[in-house]
Amino acid sequence: MLTSSMSYISISPYTYNTQILYNKLCRPCWALKMHNISSFKFDFVRPWSHGMWRSLSDCASTRNHLLHRFHINASSDEDFKSSRNIAISLFKRYRNVIDRGGGENLKEFINAGVNAYALGCTDEGLRKELINLKESGTEIEGLQIYGGGTSVKFKILYEEVRECILWLSIVFITILCTPQPTIVRWSSTPPVSDDILQQWKGFCAIIANAYYMRGMAWMPVKTLQLEQMAVMGSAEEPSLVASRMRLVFSTLEVVSPQWPRV
Repeated sequence: MLTSSMSYISISPYTYNTQILYNKLCRPCWALKMHNISSFKFDFVRPWSHGMWRSLSDCASTRNHLLHRFHINASSDEDFKSSRNIAISLFKRYRNVIDRGGGENLKEFINAGVNAYALGCTDEGLRKELINLKESGTEIEGLQIYGGGTSVKFKILYEEVRECILWLSIVFITILCTPQPTIVRWSSTPPVSDDILQQWKGFCAIIANAYYMRGMAWMPVKTLQLEQMAVMGSAEEPSLVASRMRLVFSTLEVVSPQWPRV
């Protein structure tokens, strides 16, 4: 059931036009075209057709550039040398947000997600890596608290895997809803599974529209709940919807900043 809560802060009045939204925003940088707007289907094409093929050494160079550009706090390059290591790195940062709050911790998760997107990772691939770790009983060593100290080891829970990968999927979909070019993806494989894309692309696109066309950094929770009701048949609690919205806005600020840093 939808709540009557309408707590929000908006920089400008909110309106959006679906036609404008999908014509201008929801185009991956390597997509030639989209299907009919009303079908809400992306037409994913191979980046090689755009002359975007790169050698493995170029990909390594790209990875190092991304680590520098997005200030990813990696313990070493080992964090990004395999999908397993990337999954562990993302999960550590997810747990860091849960345990210590958002802010810079959330930005670190987003930065790591952007890096995973650029390197060609998929939400399902990383989900499988985390499930395999869970089923093998592997313990993950958490990120150290700033200033040093001993980090804590913890086991992975299925619910944590589900939520961590959902966060990552939202980051990936948000990148797809940015004007081109933003982040170049060195893979022809769609980053997000079809069912998750169907569920969340409208949610992310509405926020992207508000961000780019209305200069907004927050919007009514009720609007997003209505979108969830239309697509999924139910809406999440206002606090959870607000956290999803914050994740999308924060991702947009990382990959496509619109205002000078203070």
